[in-house]
Order: sequence, then structure tokens, then C-alpha cells
Amino acid sequence: MRYLFISDLHLEAQRPDITRAFLHCLDTRARNADALYILGDFFEVWLGDDNPDPLADQVSAALLALSRQGTAIYLMHGNRDFLIGKSFCRRSGCTLLKDPTLIEINDERVLLMHGDSLCIDDLGYMRMRRWLRNPLSLFILHHLPLKTRHRIGRKLRNESRERTRYKAADITDVNEGEVLRVMHSQRVTTLIHGHTHRPAVHPLEIEGKPAQRIVLGDWDNSGWALEVDEDGYRLESFGL
Repeated sequence: MRYLFISDLHLEAQRPDITRAFLHCLDTRARNADALYILGDFFEVWLGDDNPDPLADQVSAALLALSRQGTAIYLMHGNRDFLIGKSFCRRSGCTLLKDPTLIEINDERVLLMHGDSLCIDDLGYMRMRRWLRNPLSLFILHHLPLKTRHRIGRKLRNESRERTRYKAADITDVNEGEVLRVMHSQRVTTLIHGHTHRPAVHPLEIEGKPAQRIVLGDWDNSGWALEVDEDGYRLESFGL
């Protein structure tokens, strides 16, 4: 079995280079994979499946073609696109995953997350995340007029950029203690996540056993993908 993991593409009309790189990835790397996992922040913003968007139509058609070719596609919500719903998944041939999700690779339990829930030192963000992910808040957001959702989306993006600009790097990164706690509670020695835009493979130790936290990269200056097969894990970057 061969698996491909990506995250944090932040697809938007203003960055056609990222869209081209993603479509090329589908035609090359993903076409040779048994499963493609997209671990959140696939789109820069997602206002709802009912929002007319030519980019979303183009991307969903390409994903559906890959799915029909035989590659299973799994999609996880990020902090930018948590309103992606069943309609988009049907159009694109994707299966929506919960965050976190456990899978098995080469007889090993592997934990998949977007990663934002591990950033517990960013207290302001965690408060906002709890509010946005509350089922009542989600219900209200889904039923607001599209024009209102556009306005809220712009406000949240602007506030997020301002907050991140003035925060120390360690505040916006994961909390190592929380990482170990979650991995121990899930009984895993491998965690794969995105969100932080700090691609790396971090060696860990859990109860005396070697472990690893693999952080996927964002697609701003280059593309990033984690390929996994019987030979192991390979985190690679490539030009956009």
C-alpha cells in the first residue's frame, strides 16, 4: 500500500500557482497512491458548500476523477475550511474524516490531526476554536445568508493575520506536552499533522519506545507531501 498526505494548501483564486501544483500532484504522485489524505486548510476559506466558486468546481472535478481512477481520498477539516460539508464531499469523491482520526499503516496505528488543537498555549485562538466548532455555532453559521458569511470570513481572516503577526513563535506552535499526552492516550507512536507550517520529522520517546511527530508543510513557497509505503515515511518538498 502507498499513502500520500498533504495539508495547508490554502487554495484560492489569487494563487493559481498553488492550484496548478496541486492538479499536477493529482496527476502524478496521487495517481500512484492507494489513498490520498488532505489534513485540513485545503482551501484558504470555505463559506459553505452552497457558495458558488469556480475554483471549488475545478478542484472537486479533479478529485472525483482521481477517486474514480481508484485512489481513495480522505479530507479533514482545518481552521480555515471547517464548513466543508457532505455536498462538496459527494461532488469530489472524498470521505470526510473526524479530527483526530486513527488509521493503520504497515500494521502500525497512526494518528492523523489537523494540528490546531495541539496549540494550547495560544489561549485566544483556542477560545475562538471552541466557539466556532460548537455544534450550535456551526448550525447558525451554516444557515446565515451567504453575504453575511462572506463578511464574517473576511473579519476572521484579518483578525487571524493580525494575531499571528504579533505572537511569539512558540505560542503559535504545538505544545509538546499536549502532543505526548494525546499520543499516549491514543496509544500511537506516529502522529501526522499540519497547521503550523513548520514541516519536519520530530523524533520522540513514549514510555521508552521510539516515536515520531511528522509535520506537513504549507504550499506557499513550495509544495509538501508525505509519502508512506512499506519502505517507511518520506517528507518531501517540490517546486510550485
